[in-house]
Amino acid sequence: MTLSTSPWAAPTASGPVSAVVELPGSKSMTNRALILAAHAGAEAVLEGALRSRDTLLMAGALRALGYPVAEEGTTWRIGPGGPAAPASIDCGLSGNVMRFVPPLAALADGPVSFDGDPHARTRPMGPLLGALRDLGVTVEDGGRGLLPFTLRGTGAVAGGTVVLDASSSSQLVSGLLLNAPGYGKGIEVRHEGPPVPSAPHLEMTVRMLREAGASVETEPDVWRVGPGALRGGVWRIEPDLSNAAQFLAAALVTGGQVTVPGWPTKTTQPGDKLRELLPLMGGEVSLTAEGLTVRGTGAIHGINVDLSDAPELAQVLAMLAALADSPSRFTGIAHIRGHETDRLAALVTEITRLGGDAEELPDGLVIRPRPLRGGLFHTYDDHRMVMAAATLGLAVPGIKIENPGTVGKTLPTFRELWTGMLERS
Repeated sequence: MTLSTSPWAAPTASGPVSAVVELPGSKSMTNRALILAAHAGAEAVLEGALRSRDTLLMAGALRALGYPVAEEGTTWRIGPGGPAAPASIDCGLSGNVMRFVPPLAALADGPVSFDGDPHARTRPMGPLLGALRDLGVTVEDGGRGLLPFTLRGTGAVAGGTVVLDASSSSQLVSGLLLNAPGYGKGIEVRHEGPPVPSAPHLEMTVRMLREAGASVETEPDVWRVGPGALRGGVWRIEPDLSNAAQFLAAALVTGGQVTVPGWPTKTTQPGDKLRELLPLMGGEVSLTAEGLTVRGTGAIHGINVDLSDAPELAQVLAMLAALADSPSRFTGIAHIRGHETDRLAALVTEITRLGGDAEELPDGLVIRPRPLRGGLFHTYDDHRMVMAAATLGLAVPGIKIENPGTVGKTLPTFRELWTGMLERS
């Protein structure tokens, strides 16, 4: 999937936007459904699957392990197969692939190697690799707890109880739970450490496991999943609500109105927090049969909020905060230093570069609004930095966005959707 790397002049809004923006499927749900399909005893079908770099990497990982994956537009079919070894897995910059696939590959009889993009080699893997070692899997990583590494499985994993610190990423827990049905005794995962971030993503994992027929029990910081083949059948993937953030934010920035169709009335996606957060920042939000609609009121207010349950919203909300009428404080997001880039440092650097006032906290950011100017906005190969910069560009002329093609990670059609929103307004 090749997208432009040349700087993109972010469009400035000429007036209030008024648009309906249809979003593709959720990355998080697509990738979880792919892993669950690998444990099914029959064909599984994904309807509304997201086609992006992250999901194509996940599909490629399953194929490398011997599972047939057929893509027909947004309908994907996964048949019974592996896991087979030897195999080589390209994780790219996908946290899902590097955390969800190793516990599956541990079931293969032979070596499976993992590597990814340069920055992927800095993302925390030690707790997951340690858990796999505790389950009897041979892990060769030179003691680094990072990519690249090789697993040497024996064709089965007994399962049992593992203890780990998942405070750096909920994906460390989800990866083990999603694959537990394939282990002899299933698994009990116990978290010991600071709070696990992104609780809604863990709720998504538990819900999808249950929908696939798995036995799941939970209590605070403990999750148990029983063994047994899962059901195949059809997964209907919801629109990606986190990728709605910049479009809905455009309504606040321009004083306009944006509707995202298909917004579920009940969901475990963290992006649903936008329904709570955007009204605090000055938006009017309504959920109807037509979708979620956000209306701008002509004002953007600063907020003080804990984003530990929805850290992927931080970058777009930070841009709104930079345009607000009062300071904002975002906490609970220390762990996003270990995402696609150090997102806290990146936000402070880029807001400051454009004349803003942003300060990094031990677990978040403080942003004090100041007049901003145009300039080159560096994106650090981070898809959400591109989307955040475009949001800011609606109100600040002259912003050029570095490497806009990195949106291919989760939303390859972002530029078309963005310019289409403005053209229809």
